[in-house]
Amino acid sequence: MFQVLNAYLFQHRSISVPGLGTIYLETHPANIDVARRAMLPPRYHFRFDKYFDAPDKEFFSYIANQQNMLDYEAIKWYNEFSYDLRNQIRLEEKVKWDGVGILKKDYSGNVIFESVPDGLVFMEAIPAIRVNRQNAQHMLLVGDQERTNFEMNEWLSDENISKKRYWWIYALVLAILALGFLGWHFYTNGWQIGNQLHW
Repeated sequence: MFQVLNAYLFQHRSISVPGLGTIYLETHPANIDVARRAMLPPRYHFRFDKYFDAPDKEFFSYIANQQNMLDYEAIKWYNEFSYDLRNQIRLEEKVKWDGVGILKKDYSGNVIFESVPDGLVFMEAIPAIRVNRQNAQHMLLVGDQERTNFEMNEWLSDENISKKRYWWIYALVLAILALGFLGWHFYTNGWQIGNQLHW
């Protein structure tokens, strides 16, 4: 029975048990472990919500299809399964749901759920070694055109070179302006340098 329920749980990410609650499958995304230089796979963890316990019609159709029975027989069969599960928890105080976790009573009689330890991992960690490639070519989107990184490096270096080549033009223009200003000053004031006092 648990195999059919686990298959539904993994496909639909939740399963409701009447009178107990709903078990949800949550995904923790893949991440990078810098210390081990590895990329860790996604992990799956189960969470229990005791406040919502109503299965939907799609669930009963799935059970009926998997067990080769009619829908109303699937509803009856699953409700009996739920009743037996609640009784086992009440009497034995612990029921193991293979591959998912343990349902048990706490001291006040409430049903609690313990997920499988360390969650589920379906893939292995892979080595993540940083690779720097000096002369790798790739495409870049510049405006509405695609160019390679080599074309962009040439274009940017040509632009910098052209700025470096023409610096003397700016200096020449400034020198001409300065000489023009000095020429105008001496023309209007004469060749007198400094302030002269008149008595």
